[in-house]
Order: sequence, then structure tokens, then C-alpha cells
Amino acid sequence: MQTALLVDDEKRMLNLIELFLVPHGIQCIKETNGRNAIDILKKETIHFVLLDVMMPEMDGWEVCKAIREFSSVPIIMLTARNDKTDLVKGLNNGADDYITKPFDDRELVARVNAVLRRSSNENKKDIIRYENFTLHLETYCLNYFDQKVQLTLKEFFIIKALISRPNKSFTREELLSIAWEYETETDIRTVDSHIRNLREKLKKTGFPADVYLKTAWGIGYKWN
Repeated sequence: MQTALLVDDEKRMLNLIELFLVPHGIQCIKETNGRNAIDILKKETIHFVLLDVMMPEMDGWEVCKAIREFSSVPIIMLTARNDKTDLVKGLNNGADDYITKPFDDRELVARVNAVLRRSSNENKKDIIRYENFTLHLETYCLNYFDQKVQLTLKEFFIIKALISRPNKSFTREELLSIAWEYETETDIRTVDSHIRNLREKLKKTGFPADVYLKTAWGIGYKWN
């Protein structure tokens, strides 16, 4: 059974989401406080997080950023605001997906199932090697020499596609299809946010990201 951590200051919303997920075999842990949610995540086995943006004391963006300091668990942000700025901010803080309230229960379940399919890689031990770094298909982690780069699911699938076919120029639409395997209205420019995050993470390890992760002008991106 998969376990979800639901974080929202509205108990009614937590109960509604639980009502949607339980019939699909998903156990739910509900929390109304962001700091408490972080503590739960450090102690419990959680397969994905549904995280509300607008919460008092510690908002969803802060919680998401704090989670990314120690975990690559898939995070789906929930918000009542249909604002592209919110979307970009969530992605920059490490979110894997984003749903605007009120949402269709079928869309929620579809997105959750997609995240779980992506993350259920327990039986794969494959490693992709490229010069001085390795990409671990089991842990969604990249190692450059002795330094570890923890990736989000979206970042992982994007970089996996790029390095698996070096010198191929991928369009944003192709990368969006690779990272989001369900029908969605996600703006293709969200790919740019993930690429930017990837570059920043790689640069912090000393990896020459600008040399290898290149922009294919007028097309998208490629690994050279």
C-alpha cells in the first residue's frame, strides 16, 4: 500500500482528498501544520506529498524547499490561485507537479498515479554513466565524482532523456511528454524552470553544466 502525506490547514480539504485517494489503495496521513509535516516525513515512509501552498506560519513553498534539503519524495502542490507565478515558484522550490483548486477528483487521481508509476522503480538497479558522473535509476540521484545531487522526479526524467541520447536536440514538447506522462495543460515553459534548476544543482558540484546541458536555440535542449 502506498502512503500519502496530505498537508493543508483546512481539515475539510484533507478529508476530501483522503476520500478521493483511499478507494485507490492509498493510505493517507493528514497534517495541518507544515513544520509537523516535515517531522513526519523524516520518521515515516511516505511515497508522495500533497502540499497546500497557502498555509499560516509556514507556507507550502517554504515546506517544499525544506523537504528538498533531505528528501526527493514526489511533491504535488495544491493552491486556490491560478497564477503562473505560483507555478514557477513551486517548481523552483522543488515541486514535481501543481494542481489548482477546485480540482477534478479524476485529475487528482491521474496525477497521483502518474507520480507513483514514476517513483515505483524499486526493482531497477540500472546506472547510467557519463564521464565522471553516474545517474542512479533506483534512487533518482546523480553523482559527480564524490558529490551527490538529489533530483526531483521531473529533473531526473529530463536529464535521463538528455544523456541517454547525447547530441539529440529535444523540443520542449518532447521533454514535457517525457516528464509528464498524462494529459495536462502544463505550460511547456515549465520545462525551462526544471532545466534552470538542473543547471544550478550541477554547478554547485563543480560540474560544467553550461558545457554539457545546452540550449538548442529555437528548438529546446540537448546534452552535448
